[in-house]
Amino acid sequence: MTHEAQRKSNKTKTVITVFLCVAVASAIFFIVQRLLVPKYQRGVVEGSFVEEYYDEEVPHEVIFLGDCDVYENYSPIELYRGYGISSYIRGTAEQYMWQSYYLLEDTLRTETPKVVVLSVHGLQSGGDVKEAYNRMTLDGMRWSGTKAAAINASMTEDETFLSYVFPILRYHDRWESLTDVDFEHVFTKDRVSHNGYYMRCDVMPQGEFPAATPLVDYTLDSKSMDYMQKIADLCKEKGIELVLVRAPIEYPYWYDEWEEQVEAFAAENNLEYFSYINYMDEIGLDMSQDTYDAGLHLNIYGAEKLSDCIGAYLTSTYELTDFREDADVSTVYEEKIAFYEDMKADQLSEIAGYGQLMSYGANATE
Repeated sequence: MTHEAQRKSNKTKTVITVFLCVAVASAIFFIVQRLLVPKYQRGVVEGSFVEEYYDEEVPHEVIFLGDCDVYENYSPIELYRGYGISSYIRGTAEQYMWQSYYLLEDTLRTETPKVVVLSVHGLQSGGDVKEAYNRMTLDGMRWSGTKAAAINASMTEDETFLSYVFPILRYHDRWESLTDVDFEHVFTKDRVSHNGYYMRCDVMPQGEFPAATPLVDYTLDSKSMDYMQKIADLCKEKGIELVLVRAPIEYPYWYDEWEEQVEAFAAENNLEYFSYINYMDEIGLDMSQDTYDAGLHLNIYGAEKLSDCIGAYLTSTYELTDFREDADVSTVYEEKIAFYEDMKADQLSEIAGYGQLMSYGANATE
């Protein structure tokens, strides 16, 4: 081999070696990062909701947006069984109104629903942003310009954009708290919601709530109101009907002054607004049986009743498809119904054995 040939051979080997080293280092970095990020498979499962949407195989003519006011109080499976409505709840814990806007924008990248149902409950929390809730909404979004904008709109002063690009920068210190769940779900995760609905089958009757604390200023957060207007404008631009809702929950307290501001907004934008606390009898709710946490959220029995109520309105008001008559869609929904009923049976069995749901606690972040 000539000197020149030897030199070229050595150069090629060096390039290959560097490439392999970079590839191995990148693979190790990726695996470690996947290991360290929270899995949200037990306890605080809400952190899995956003990413589950991307696995959907059927169209959705109704999209719900908001916080626990939607994902704990409406059942898309019941909407399908009762009315043939294909819907999805793009809800997350403490979802801020700007996050609702960007999740709608994200949804529109792949489908255009006929109706968007937006909870106004998040208007009260816009001035008190918390990183933990940001993470449960933003980490699960697929990368796009929309996700980047959502991050920039949501970050607290202590957060950095780079930590969303490389979550290991945020979760590098989780080594000591890793569990079997983290190792089991490095690359795959189990589905924990039902089209975004968080199922609870246990019952804890509503009790007495403390009296409302007077506020110094009852004006709803301006940033939140601005983004609700952006949602209304985007829906109008895309030909989507927008419906505003507030679940039939008495606590945390919803002030009359807030209600008046939402009613004014709905009137100004020619929107329907249903404050379902005013329709308890029509819905048929019994808060001694239809809540799992003493009245803060509905359980499955209450959620199915509320879903029947809004389902009747949606089908009588808008031209929605009865997907029970679509062979391809109905096949997928039969599987969804089976999963729904299986989880219900598992929860009822667990409740019978322990008196509570052991795997749905409020503290774990796995």
